[in-house]
Amino acid sequence: MSKKSTSTTFDEDTPITQTDIKNGKLVLRKRGTNGAVLPYKQRVNIYLDSEIIEHFKTLAGNRGYQTLINDALKQSLQAQSIEATIKKTIREEMRRH
Repeated sequence: MSKKSTSTTFDEDTPITQTDIKNGKLVLRKRGTNGAVLPYKQRVNIYLDSEIIEHFKTLAGNRGYQTLINDALKQSLQAQSIEATIKKTIREEMRRH
């Protein structure tokens, strides 16, 4: 199931400005080799303990260790969300009894 685009279409004669991009009228996204839109990423600089870097480099194999760190952070966010949902459900069940 594909999502409909919410971006504005522009005429070829109308130049696209940085303001258009900042106002959300245009979102620049990269596409993979199969044409699928790649997820948006932002470059950041972060200091991590050397043990963390070495651990993820060891796990990485053919993949990049930064990708594994990103995946671990995503899993942490999902776990927090699941934990919050479980706690909420338990509280609601305890109130009923």
